[in-house]
Amino acid sequence: MSETEQVSIEKLQQELSLKQLQINSLLTITQAINDNVAAPELYNMYKSFIGWEMGIKRMALFFKQDDKRWYCATHLMADELATREDLGPILKKYTKTQRITADDPEVLQGFDLIVPVYHKKVPISFALVGGLRADANEYPRIQFVTTFTNIIAVALENKRLFKKQIEQERFARDMELASSVQQMLIPDHLPKSDFFEMASIYKPHFTVGGDYFDFIQYDEQRLTFCIADISGKGVSAAILMANFQAILQSLIYQYRDLETFVFALNQAVYRITKSDRFITLFIGELNLKNNTLQYINAGHHPPYLVQNGQITRLESGCTIIGAFDTLPEIHMGQVTLTHPGMIFACTDGLTDIINDLEQYFDDDHLIAAIKEAKKTASAADFNEELMQKVDLFRGKMPYPDDIAMLTCKYKVGLTEEKKQKK
Repeated sequence: MSETEQVSIEKLQQELSLKQLQINSLLTITQAINDNVAAPELYNMYKSFIGWEMGIKRMALFFKQDDKRWYCATHLMADELATREDLGPILKKYTKTQRITADDPEVLQGFDLIVPVYHKKVPISFALVGGLRADANEYPRIQFVTTFTNIIAVALENKRLFKKQIEQERFARDMELASSVQQMLIPDHLPKSDFFEMASIYKPHFTVGGDYFDFIQYDEQRLTFCIADISGKGVSAAILMANFQAILQSLIYQYRDLETFVFALNQAVYRITKSDRFITLFIGELNLKNNTLQYINAGHHPPYLVQNGQITRLESGCTIIGAFDTLPEIHMGQVTLTHPGMIFACTDGLTDIINDLEQYFDDDHLIAAIKEAKKTASAADFNEELMQKVDLFRGKMPYPDDIAMLTCKYKVGLTEEKKQKK
């Protein structure tokens, strides 16, 4: 056998050995992916293969985080890149495997090759490779490094997407549960007697909103009602709403006056929220035996009292509920009801509605709608008529927030003094 033939045989054996190594590596990584090996272990396998089996001295592998920043997942002899998260704009300029030259950015100098991995024109990974041996097997090694990087990158991207899908499904289940809880908390019917009637409209912005209303009817002439806006959305808002309802309905029977009740309500809510969350609240006690409305407005959008052609804003009260361990001061408002009328309360999602001219459905629009309402309309008819005007105003613009409306129409009863004279 000639020396030339001997060299050819040795070269062929080297190529076969390299191919066998590549096949074994592919089988190993494929099995690891099928076994759902965790991402850190896949990083280590990539690092080991690049460094030990391929003889590459320097490497950095980058992936994208959910916040769109790029981070170095694993590296060899590239400590200066381990904590950098600002390379996204530089890396995204490369769309195919290519040599790094002196014309490339300084941060890439010291590497020989950049291997981008794209999925539907979206980059999912970049590998920087340095210290490639310059020999006859260089091109096959580059091809295999590219293939191996693609396999690892796609597997890790699939893991990320699967994890995200699981989180979204879990979130959807949590939201469904929170929505069910909220539906149980919001009254499905409102009181009606010969002296008053109530009606509501509730439109959560998402599946679960933070608006709440409730009532406690004592008899046909007296009831307490409230409307509230709980900070936050989703499950946490639903949990706080459930606690708030339980506290409210427990305390309302313990205290005869609204000031003491709101003081105790704030303390109870604060123990739960520690000021991380807060609640705006309007609570009113309608007493048609003595023709009065007592109320406290705790930082809520002031409701409207309409009687005898006059509109009064119900503003007296205190600051928001749950922000401070003790409310600094509380002022209970009281109004004498002289004529049949209406109390209209809403959350600020109504006045936050905007049209395509960037105009808000503010208090001026709301007052105009109240004045234009039919005097003989029921509470439900008034709400529906108002929502028609709101929808006409906003046009194609979406609702920006939750909307809750609570309307109470009442008839003035006989006072005790009138009854005695009669």
